[in-house]
Amino acid sequence: MPSIPPIVALEIGTTYTRALVGEAREDGGLVVTGVGEERSAGVRKGLIVAMEQAAEAVRRALERAEEHSGVDIARVHLAVSGGHIRAQVNRGIVQVMNEEREITREEMRDVAAAARNVSLPPERLTLHSIAQHYYVDDQEGVVNPEGMEGSRLELDMLIIHAEGALLRNTMRVAQGVGVEVADVAFSGLCAALGALTPEQKAGGVLVLNLGGGTTEYLVYANQTVAAAGVIAVGGDHVTNDIALGLRIPHAQAERLKIEHGAAEPDLERRHQTISLPAESGFPGRTVRLSDLHLIMHARWRELLRIVKKELERRGVIIRLGAGVVLTGGGAHTRRLPELVSREFNMPCVIGRPRGVSGLAVAGESEYATLVGLLRYAQISGGRSGRGGLGGWIWRILMGQGARGG
Repeated sequence: MPSIPPIVALEIGTTYTRALVGEAREDGGLVVTGVGEERSAGVRKGLIVAMEQAAEAVRRALERAEEHSGVDIARVHLAVSGGHIRAQVNRGIVQVMNEEREITREEMRDVAAAARNVSLPPERLTLHSIAQHYYVDDQEGVVNPEGMEGSRLELDMLIIHAEGALLRNTMRVAQGVGVEVADVAFSGLCAALGALTPEQKAGGVLVLNLGGGTTEYLVYANQTVAAAGVIAVGGDHVTNDIALGLRIPHAQAERLKIEHGAAEPDLERRHQTISLPAESGFPGRTVRLSDLHLIMHARWRELLRIVKKELERRGVIIRLGAGVVLTGGGAHTRRLPELVSREFNMPCVIGRPRGVSGLAVAGESEYATLVGLLRYAQISGGRSGRGGLGGWIWRILMGQGARGG
């Protein structure tokens, strides 16, 4: 019996380019056998701005993953982000025409096709079509209408779509180093698949995937994916604010953010100062810790309020019984969970990959996207999520497709 080939997940992020090699266990779990990480170049706000520089980072990340795992990588699954990715709900409607007025799988297929048939500009491409809820005549919130009687069947479908040219540019970077792109998936969806428990999904939860150039959000509510999107603001914007506000070099601002930063002012240390040496033509100086924290607090609070306003507009924020889960590199920001909890008035925790063993690095919050992408690829069996999702993707989304999901 032939062995199952390893799965490779690739993320070309604003700050880091990462690759993860995983192997499926017999019990449905995943073992991470290889990891490759390289500082990104040629990427801004999740978008490719210099193909050759971005490709070189991909090449090095894949080479390191090959060295760790001992496999030759020829095929990858790609996580994508960027402010061009958007989501909208489209409703499909069909009439039940058989004599018994019984809803069969044929009507369910027809209504799914109608719901996927959303009118998008020609340059937009559908990334994911996620079934939400059925309606049978005037009955709302039907989970599975098969066998029910009715004259009209409706289905709400969440359509996640992207700018075709920008999406293809990211794919071309990977293809340019000699690997095949088997499929692409939205990074925010992958982060949720990698980090959430079934109980969190059932209770209603917001995932904030905090990257260097973008923040993706995804909401589970009423047993489905209710909302998703991207804000083109991330950790790099915090660094830029620090550099401008304190008048220090960008590299020094990044180190200051990591070593001393916090999303909430620390009253006990508000009088503490930090001495910075001369660097890159900037003179040495002393900065107050309270100034650093206030700058970071303002930017993080602004981002959170943008997300909150969007979720209020969509009417889903009241359904988040399990609170907020933070993933991505930005989740390491000190006291950020406390700020999120206060801004959203609900619990907030840092999410880490679940249901995966092997290399310890894969358990960090910044690897939630790649672990989720491995799981997406594992359970889909190579079937693309673009153009329509069947029962297999519903099982992935609701955490029923693999143990620990």
